[in-house]
Amino acid sequence: MKKNVRKQGILLPISSIPSTYGIGTFGKESYRFVDFLEKSGNHLWQILPLGPTGYGDSPYQSFSTFAGNPYYIDLELLIEDGYLTKEICDSYDFGDNEHYVDYEKIYLSRFKVLKIAFDNAREQGLTETGDYQKFLTENAYWLDDYALYMAVKNSFGGVCFMEWDEDIRLRKAAALRKYRKKLAEEIAFYCFQQYLFAKQWKELKAYANKKGIEIVGDIPIYVAFDSADTWANPKLFQLDKEGRPIGVAGCPPDCFSETGQLWGNPLYDWSYHKKTGYAWWMQRIAYCYQLYDVLRIDHFRGFDEYWFVPYGDPTAENGHWEKGPGYELFDVMKKKLGRKKVIAEDLGFLTPSVIRLVKKTGYPGMKILQFAFDAGNDSEYLPHNYDKNCVVYTGTHDNDTTVGFLQNMPEKDKKFAKKYLGCDKEYVRPDGLLLGYPVITSGKDAHRASFVKLLGENYEKYIDDISLENKVSKDTPESFIWHTFDDNSVPLENTLLLVEALRKNNVKFEYHVFPDGCHGLGLGTKETTTKGGKHYQPEVYAWTSLFKQWMDRYDK
Repeated sequence: MKKNVRKQGILLPISSIPSTYGIGTFGKESYRFVDFLEKSGNHLWQILPLGPTGYGDSPYQSFSTFAGNPYYIDLELLIEDGYLTKEICDSYDFGDNEHYVDYEKIYLSRFKVLKIAFDNAREQGLTETGDYQKFLTENAYWLDDYALYMAVKNSFGGVCFMEWDEDIRLRKAAALRKYRKKLAEEIAFYCFQQYLFAKQWKELKAYANKKGIEIVGDIPIYVAFDSADTWANPKLFQLDKEGRPIGVAGCPPDCFSETGQLWGNPLYDWSYHKKTGYAWWMQRIAYCYQLYDVLRIDHFRGFDEYWFVPYGDPTAENGHWEKGPGYELFDVMKKKLGRKKVIAEDLGFLTPSVIRLVKKTGYPGMKILQFAFDAGNDSEYLPHNYDKNCVVYTGTHDNDTTVGFLQNMPEKDKKFAKKYLGCDKEYVRPDGLLLGYPVITSGKDAHRASFVKLLGENYEKYIDDISLENKVSKDTPESFIWHTFDDNSVPLENTLLLVEALRKNNVKFEYHVFPDGCHGLGLGTKETTTKGGKHYQPEVYAWTSLFKQWMDRYDK
């Protein structure tokens, strides 16, 4: 990431985007969200991993590190392409709870609908086009194994590859030929899914990039054991002769879990990766940058040291630390792929060696606000302790929502957070107000454009709630107010309404109305005027000295 650059963005998984058919997709609502990001001044859209989900529907347990999740293929776009009809899509049950994704119903319906689209697309000649064939050729290095893996997996009732017949489990040449021929139709269907996924995502990403929005992708450090990656590339992992893991990934006991976390992913054979010049990793990361602009790498500390849990242990308690590849992998990455934008997920207990690794890479680490407000502790996650090279989040995919976090916060921590952030009345309430030609009312004398931009065309229904003259109370600070009689943008009535409200509530104020002057005068001096001298108004400049006198009296 470039130094001294500040950007803001929003983390929103594709699955959380509104959709007619049960789960967020690459359709029109995603494009609307990109438009919202642009209008709201955001420049980053972070998502969760895009791979096809395995057991538990977790994006961190995927059947492939390269393939895309077919659930995200937008059916309405396929209707526009002529591969489906609305009647067909509406005839399937994708779930009816707008707050939750019903993965079981989606699993039972989505592939049936996509199969209809596949048959129609093939009939219309899509699979014979140059674009389609080019996709198959360029992605054969991972697509061939993935499509075969999924087809074989389905033929065995969806069980893990360790339960398949020995010949195909061990990828014997004759078995590979046999199943490729036997399951050719199913294999072609899975290739079709990946083509649609890539096409729709590429178009959405291009739209976002054109509007100045960068996509922040998310990749787990590990792959799932039950995956095309493990089955097709067993040498990459610490496996025994039967293909079972020797040890699995996790993390040790900590304040969040007394028994640690048992993730169960196979561990890498880093000595093998080193011998190959980290070829698989370079291939993986290069592919990621076809999908994303910035890459957040989950569990970054695993590259320094990783927690080895003996295979078969029920918890992560008996694990131990082993050394990872360290900086060497990222040095190779920089030499082969160039400098890339990376966010290092460096959360949890960090040893000096992990801290050194993150610093040496130059990648920004992560700061989490939900970790900060432990009353009485000067947490490294409190904003005043941040270094410049970091990315700040309210929470992560492992945490509660911010609303839930605040609701469940211990009272002492909540009190500390309010004081630190200046959210208590005694910290938020200003000592005094300086108001020049202010927008006060949303009623008949409103500056309508201000409220439309803030709340939309139908803001009128909120008039009583958002008109500031209705919010004045005895606790409103003393005020200095000025306006001009000739203000054609914000009518004089705005300040008159406020003045009357202040008087009724016995709040002291000083109020000045100047006979001439347009809206937006500012200081009214030659130095602050626009071309043509429209905002040069010497008599109005007097407000600054009047305000100083008011301040002097106030200070006394």
